[in-house]
Amino acid sequence: MSSLDVRTVDLRAINSLTKYPSIPTYHALDPRDGGLLAECVEFTGPVTLTEKIDGTNARIVVLPDGAYLIGSREELLYARGDLIGNPALGIVDALRDVAERLTGAAADDRVTVFYLEVYGGKVTAASRHYTASRQVGHRLFDVAVLEDPAPMLSWPAQRISAWRDGGGQRFLGEADLVARADALGLATVPRLATVAAGDLPREIDKTHTFLVDHLPRTTVALDGPAGRSEGLVLRTADRSVIAKARFQDYERTLRRREGRR
Repeated sequence: MSSLDVRTVDLRAINSLTKYPSIPTYHALDPRDGGLLAECVEFTGPVTLTEKIDGTNARIVVLPDGAYLIGSREELLYARGDLIGNPALGIVDALRDVAERLTGAAADDRVTVFYLEVYGGKVTAASRHYTASRQVGHRLFDVAVLEDPAPMLSWPAQRISAWRDGGGQRFLGEADLVARADALGLATVPRLATVAAGDLPREIDKTHTFLVDHLPRTTVALDGPAGRSEGLVLRTADRSVIAKARFQDYERTLRRREGRR
């Protein structure tokens, strides 16, 4: 991997290999109308609850030779040393200094990908819940390590997508993620509680109450009064099971139920 040159490598392959995969909703979404179904993700053991921040998904891809790439969820926006970066959503401006600090964070022949939520500013319509003066913040929510991506760079696009969507990326477990963040001085998305899987609600109305009880307002406001939070992310200690629970999904479903009575 030390021979990987970010200037000559197939960046489309790197982009696809390091995209953040979609994570399921805790209760399944009805494909017909976007409402929630009774079926929910099955967890075992302790489950960590973290705040889901309403911003934009971003990533910093750190290579062993000190090069790095900054990207949004869908595309790469900047490489170390570029004179001009893609200004989309203010991601590069928000993360360039962070990326410079992380250039020694990849070890041996591994590529390390840091996934962060960039929020506030003018990032989304929900930014007003986090800042009154358009400040921009970021929080780390996952880290993946690619042991030897070189052979995969020649894979066709469909094979890379299938590998990624099939769980091919290796993410750090909870303890390693928190330890890595602490060592690097990176603030993570807030850890709100750890609960036993058997204590998770299974009914839609009780899950909404669970959300309200654990997160009545955001805990990551940058200035001004703390506003509404987007919801929770639930994850096992080894991150083998992960799901999201958003206020808007539960509120929409419950309103429809009320309307049918």
